Amino acid sequence: MSTILITGASDGIGAATARKFLDVGWTVGLLARRTGPLRALAEDYRRAIVLPADVTDETQVIGAFAEFIQRAGRLDVLFNNAGQFGPSGPIDTVTLEDWRRVVDVNLTGMFLCARAAFSQMRHQHPMGGRIINNGSISAHAPREGAVAYTATKHAVTGLTKSLSLDGRPHDIACGQIDIGNARTGLLEEAVARNPDDPPPVIEVEEVARAVLHMANLPLSANIQFMTLMATKMPYIGRG
Repeated sequence: MSTILITGASDGIGAATARKFLDVGWTVGLLARRTGPLRALAEDYRRAIVLPADVTDETQVIGAFAEFIQRAGRLDVLFNNAGQFGPSGPIDTVTLEDWRRVVDVNLTGMFLCARAAFSQMRHQHPMGGRIINNGSISAHAPREGAVAYTATKHAVTGLTKSLSLDGRPHDIACGQIDIGNARTGLLEEAVARNPDDPPPVIEVEEVARAVLHMANLPLSANIQFMTLMATKMPYIGRG
């Protein structure tokens, strides 16, 4: 029986991905700060493990991973998904507090969860596992007025490459999915602000299917980087 721990599992991409894995029989750890949505998601699934934790808190992350291992037995996959966009605007409108908040969640949180997963995967028997980091189209091409988000997502790409390299001797694969315009609450807010010119979108279920595909690969194979986006996004060239 395969196991996965998903961060940011209370809504959006995380919740949709959790449902997909639960529907096909995986044991799924649901990690997020808000306990209510996690418990609501887990109600219909015997194999769901609710793990209330803040990814920016080292002690809480260590405790959540330890509880998951105690109940699930091992960790096959981490979907390192938790993140936030942060404030929009030119850099001189971004406070240090805002900057640090985005860095704490998008980068430090990913580091803490990746570290916990890597340690477990390196020492479990049989050894190995897979870490899938949620990057972004902004890991390659920024949106205007998103300096904190863009900087952290570029850093996530470096984290992915480092984990891939360091994981080789331990049968730990690491890949990254870069998503563009999935229909989440954040994107719905953007649509509401621009009702006359809505952005092209994809459904979050498509992201869940892609993550499941990455997770189902044997550890001898790895999707290093996957870009999944709305076909008509203005990302390639001037189109």
